[in-house]
Amino acid sequence: MQATAYTYDPDTRSGQVLLDDGTPLPFDAPAFDAGGLRLLRPGQRVRIEVAAAEDAKDGPRITLVTLQTF
Repeated sequence: MQATAYTYDPDTRSGQVLLDDGTPLPFDAPAFDAGGLRLLRPGQRVRIEVAAAEDAKDGPRITLVTLQTF
């Protein structure tokens, strides 16, 4: 799945992406670290992998953030 980087905090290695429909979706440090990135800038296109949340009320959870390559 593709998204656009929206926010990123280098201290916590977490942030948010915007899905193509404009929905923000947060990611945490383990998802960022899984992608092998060192930095993320707002506006970058990224590829994300999403898993169902353990609790249905929490919505989907990002498990990987990496740069979108063509």
